[in-house]
Amino acid sequence: MTSIFTYLSEQPVVLLFALIGLGMIIGQAKIKGVGLGAAAVLFLAIGIAAWAQGSGIEVTVPAAFGSLGLTIFAFAIGNNSGASFFKSLKKAAGPIATMVALFVVAAAVAVLVGKYVFHMSPALIAGTYAGALTNTPALSAAGESSGDAATATIGYAVAYLFGVIGMIGAAMLALRYSGKDADNPTPVTHANVRIERTDRPTVAAFLGELDGAAGISRLRRGEQGEIWVPADTDVLECNDLMTVVGEMDVVNQAINRAGHESSHSLRADRRCLDFRRITISEAKLAGMSVKELDDILEERWHAKISRVRRGDTDMLAIPELLLEMGDRVRVVGPTRKLKEISRFLGDSSRGLTYINPIALGLGLALGVFIGEIDIPMPGGGSFSLGAAAGVLIVGLIMGRIGRIGPMVTALPNTANAVLSEFGLLMFLAQAGTNAGGQISQAFTSGDWWKILVLGVVVTSVMALGLCFTMRYLFTMGGTQLSGLLGGAQTQPAVLAFANGRTGADPRVALGYALVYPVAMIGKILVAHFLGGL
Repeated sequence: MTSIFTYLSEQPVVLLFALIGLGMIIGQAKIKGVGLGAAAVLFLAIGIAAWAQGSGIEVTVPAAFGSLGLTIFAFAIGNNSGASFFKSLKKAAGPIATMVALFVVAAAVAVLVGKYVFHMSPALIAGTYAGALTNTPALSAAGESSGDAATATIGYAVAYLFGVIGMIGAAMLALRYSGKDADNPTPVTHANVRIERTDRPTVAAFLGELDGAAGISRLRRGEQGEIWVPADTDVLECNDLMTVVGEMDVVNQAINRAGHESSHSLRADRRCLDFRRITISEAKLAGMSVKELDDILEERWHAKISRVRRGDTDMLAIPELLLEMGDRVRVVGPTRKLKEISRFLGDSSRGLTYINPIALGLGLALGVFIGEIDIPMPGGGSFSLGAAAGVLIVGLIMGRIGRIGPMVTALPNTANAVLSEFGLLMFLAQAGTNAGGQISQAFTSGDWWKILVLGVVVTSVMALGLCFTMRYLFTMGGTQLSGLLGGAQTQPAVLAFANGRTGADPRVALGYALVYPVAMIGKILVAHFLGGL
């Protein structure tokens, strides 16, 4: 193996892609339906680097590759979660405050066990704390405040491995209950409704009576009348037949308020009015709201959007929803005009794969710049958010804005998914080889078992504390909780595991992005305090 290790130490690019490929072969293997997914790349890299270190050869992926992968990953996660993140932010104050409180509780436990039971130095306690919560910037803060970076690094390296494994176990526990999640998205459906009421409400007034979002995509007056796409100001007459689109509960409510469900299907009559799924691939349309695009379609072709499919999720076309490149919209309009409408929207697969290099490049540059700004700390010293947190924040903002003048700031859902996965794999390969080299040296320390026990205690306090409080205090669903655990741990491997188990459910990324920036800052500050004791 010595010759192989020597070759890999001289060819870091070969090492990087070999770890990604072989790691994913292992990650796809499942035992009783459970597999590691992308996290296997991390563990393989740790094993290979430690093995090589034992032979006296340093096998590592350069830090620049890991930094590049992590920033691409963080931007894609933020950009994809921007709109839902800011909608959920008002509800997140409690979970975020609870997470910060648990950081403090875990630190107090670390001091009690480390100082009074194992008689460890402040540097070793702080480094172990950073490793148990898998946060490298926190390690830097611990080393700086303690003045003993070498000792802090030993604690970090030994505690790091269980920090990943333990939190993956917590995510697995959270996902066991995901089938009972109250926030499971309800499929969008439709129904043909015969109107029996005689008060002649407008379309807008009728939809305003419902306890949820819905739309009317078709309307016919009389048994053989012409079918058209109704405007908000159109009046609903008794005996009209309309197609209502929305979630099941809202559609049933519309049926009860309007009259009864009809066996006549307006979709079956395509002579004058038809529908088509069309991919948005024109950059000038990305970042528009559904209402803005509907206004254009209504003015030019008397057409409207009834549904939006983003990734694997079918959504009702509510007016304020911002459209992205690659969204597949269901357009209802005159049969002879649908080809013309398709040309206007683009209807090209390019919309699914367009990585928007302008937004990507500028977003990464701005995020890295913000992440490197020095922020003063109480008692002296300073810290920075780090490139990943800075890029994540910029990605969230750009994903929420959607467009700045002519520049589209949101990437397609599919492009974000590909970028985040590739960036994550690059980071895990580099982080694994870096940790593997440190672990082989750290286990030569006589205190390694004390560090390991303390690390297990700290990780367990955070994992069990988050699972209990988020589920029972804030009634958070298991799917979002699995992502929040990865964000609180600032550990992409946990996110990768949760994504693999859920098919990249968007609630996982939302939970991760919701707490990641605060978690990064909180752990840096706490580790700085521990190192200075």
